[in-house]
Amino acid sequence: MTNPPKRIAITGAAGNIAYQAMFRIAAGEFLGDQQPVALNLIDIPPAMPSLGGTAMELEDCAFPLLRDVLLSDDLEKGFGDADYVFMFGARPRGKGMERSDLIQENGKIFGPQGKAINDFSSRDVRVLVIGNPANTNALIALHHAPDLDPRQFSAMTRLDHERSRSQLAARTDQPVANIARMTVWGNHSPKMYPDIGYCTASGTPVRELVGTDWHREEFMPGIQQRGAKVIEARGASSAASAANAAILHMRDWVQGTPKNDWVSMSVLSDGSYGVAEGIVFSFPCQCSESEHAIVPGLELDAFGREQLKANEAELLSERETIADLLS
Repeated sequence: MTNPPKRIAITGAAGNIAYQAMFRIAAGEFLGDQQPVALNLIDIPPAMPSLGGTAMELEDCAFPLLRDVLLSDDLEKGFGDADYVFMFGARPRGKGMERSDLIQENGKIFGPQGKAINDFSSRDVRVLVIGNPANTNALIALHHAPDLDPRQFSAMTRLDHERSRSQLAARTDQPVANIARMTVWGNHSPKMYPDIGYCTASGTPVRELVGTDWHREEFMPGIQQRGAKVIEARGASSAASAANAAILHMRDWVQGTPKNDWVSMSVLSDGSYGVAEGIVFSFPCQCSESEHAIVPGLELDAFGREQLKANEAELLSERETIADLLS
C-alpha cells in the first residue's frame, strides 16, 4: 500500500455512535482495504481520559490501515488537514427542552466547528453531519465555511433509508439487497417522507406488493417513529445502526452509488422539486467520485407533494430559529 493516508476527523468521538464507527473505519470499511487512514478524534476536555482508552483499543487492534490517531479538544488541531469529517457530536435534547432550544444550543457547536473546517481542513473535504437536528446543524456548519462549496456538506437520512429497506424486505419477503430506489425526502424528523413510489423489490414495484394503505398507515409512521421505539426498547438512542448508516453514506458519496439505484442524502436545496433554496433537505441522490447529484424528473402524487411541503415548512421554521447565526 503506497497511498498516503487519508485523514478522517470524528467529532463526539467519545460517544457511542462514534465508538461504533471508528473501528470499522480503521478496518477499511469506508475507504477500502488499500487506503491507509489517520484518525483525528475530537471531543470536549472532560471526555479526553475516556478517549485515551479508546485510542489504546485502536492500537490494540493493530489495524494494518491505521497510520495515526490524534486526540484533541482543540478544533484547529482536530480538523487540521482533514479529508473527511464525521460530525457525530451534538447537544442532546434535555428534559423540558423545546426543539427550538436544541437548535439554538447546537448552533453554538456547529458554527465554530464549521469555521474550523473552513480554516484548517483540506480544500476538498467532505463533511457529514449526523448529530441532531442534523439538517439544520449542517446548514449552520456550511454557512460558517464560506470558502468551501456547500456541496461539500451533507446531513444523514441514510439510517431512515436503510430502516425503510429492511422493513420493505421483510414485508415483501425479499432479500434486502434486492430493495432498490427507496427515497426518504425532507427533514430527519418525524415529518420525514419515506416514499416507495419508485422503489422496487427484485425489479417489481413495491407499491404493487404492499399497497397504499399499508404504506401510509403502517410503514410511514413506523419509519418516522423508529428512533423513538429504539430508545424505548434499549433505553438509549441508536448507535450501531447509526454508525453503519454514516459509513454507508460516506462510502457511497466517495466511491459512488450502484448503477440504476440511488440513496437518500440531505443536501443544500437548489430548488429541485420545488423545494425552497437555502435549506438542507433530503433528496434521492446518485454519487460518483465524491460528488452528488439530485435525481431529476421523479413524479410525485398529490400526497407526496403535500409531504414535501410539510417538510419544507418545518425546515424553513428551523432556519428562522437560527437566523441570527446565519447573518
